[in-house]
Amino acid sequence: MSVMAACAFLVPSGVAHAEPTVEEVREEIERLEEEFSELNATYNEAKETHETAEEKLEDIRGEIEETEEKIEELSSGVRTLANLTYTGVDFTSPTQLIGASGPEEALAHQADLSYLSEQHSSGLDQYVEELEKLESLEVEASDTEKEAEEALEEAEKATEEAEDAITEQEELLSELTAEEQAAATQNVSNSSGGSGGGGSSGGGGGGATYNGPASGSARVALDFAYAQIGKPYVWGGTGPNGYDCSGLTQAAWAAAGVSLPRTTYDQINAGQRVSWENMQPGDLMFFYGASPSHVGMYAGNNTMVHASTSGRPIGTVTLSDYYRSNFTAAVRP
Repeated sequence: MSVMAACAFLVPSGVAHAEPTVEEVREEIERLEEEFSELNATYNEAKETHETAEEKLEDIRGEIEETEEKIEELSSGVRTLANLTYTGVDFTSPTQLIGASGPEEALAHQADLSYLSEQHSSGLDQYVEELEKLESLEVEASDTEKEAEEALEEAEKATEEAEDAITEQEELLSELTAEEQAAATQNVSNSSGGSGGGGSSGGGGGGATYNGPASGSARVALDFAYAQIGKPYVWGGTGPNGYDCSGLTQAAWAAAGVSLPRTTYDQINAGQRVSWENMQPGDLMFFYGASPSHVGMYAGNNTMVHASTSGRPIGTVTLSDYYRSNFTAAVRP
């Protein structure tokens, strides 16, 4: 206790903590950008899981309804068999044939009774099968409903954490001058476009025109992506008024007739892998680890078009050392 008191005495309470440097803010911004991307990828995957589970649940419930109808249809036959069993009647017993007027009629009568007995037994077997199927479907429905609920909770949690990351980033930047803010976000901010990139950038959501070296389907995809420049980054967005990173690449390549999965985790496996040195315009670029959480589209001339993070509008960036150091892979759809 005395040591703590001495420390408190030696460090005056009025001494202010040193303000973070621009470099420290930049490093923290980059960390928050990666965290935000990971949360967005988690959100998209959770939403996909939730939607798939909901569709599956709807199918299961339809199958449950059909099974219940079959059980209802079979139940009358089962009740008849139960009544006959209770009364001890044996359809195949000779005593059932006493009323026959002759051998031929007796044989025909026995055949009819045997058939009825077999039909009731078959009905019972089918009834038991349908009951077992219903029980299995109800368990599957319960598990699927739980999976959907858990996925939705995960998506909501990711959203809350992402909002916290944005707030933290905004607070960091608010303490800096405009010039310092530009320096702190130089590696993650969208560039203003221009002739130095893969195309000329518009502003205010008005789109831009791609004038880079792409051709064919890649050209169509990049034309689409550039037309979205200036639109807002939308959390979980798939357009048309805004996109997140994988939503933009999915929509851009869809415009070229190529179907891509929804999430970065799946898009990285949706084509041919290429190295950084061998990238061509239109290739997808993935960042942040083995399970990449961010994706953009290479536009040529060391430029990438992407839906950034933290609410920044869709735009282009020059591929700095920051992107090279965080690069996972490129894929040619």
